[in-house]
Amino acid sequence: MGFVLPIPSFTRTAKAVTTAVLAVAALLLPGATWVADASSSQAGAPCSAAARACVDLSSQQAWLMRDGAVVYGPVPVSTGKPSAPTAPGTFRVTWKDLHHRSTEFHNAPMPYSVFFNGGDAFHEDNVAVPSHGCVHLTHNAARTFYTTLQGGDVVQVTP
Repeated sequence: MGFVLPIPSFTRTAKAVTTAVLAVAALLLPGATWVADASSSQAGAPCSAAARACVDLSSQQAWLMRDGAVVYGPVPVSTGKPSAPTAPGTFRVTWKDLHHRSTEFHNAPMPYSVFFNGGDAFHEDNVAVPSHGCVHLTHNAARTFYTTLQGGDVVQVTP
């Protein structure tokens, strides 16, 4: 058996503070998931200033925007497979359903669904698996898109 020295409480506190400061600093780096300063504008987002949500099919990333400035993202997404691609274009959010289940795909769960092009929606799902036209988001991103987007908001999908 070994002897274990207790770690003084001020050392644990200093470590926690250092970890928190580093975590906040990481969020402020270019390309981080959350952009706190809207002055960073459209860094990497290929959509017009009218878009509230932006999806880039080529990079498989998405952003939330306000007045041309990125307010969230980029986040990883998975879009439609070759046999069921996600259509590029400019659309509007038509409806939302927190606990949606697919009527086409065996009652599959589609939590945090935000529909913008007929049956195409942003929703929580595996971002490593291509969709049938929807935009798959991680849990946290799907929740953020769901709570941020409202009916009528512009969704732009770029090739």
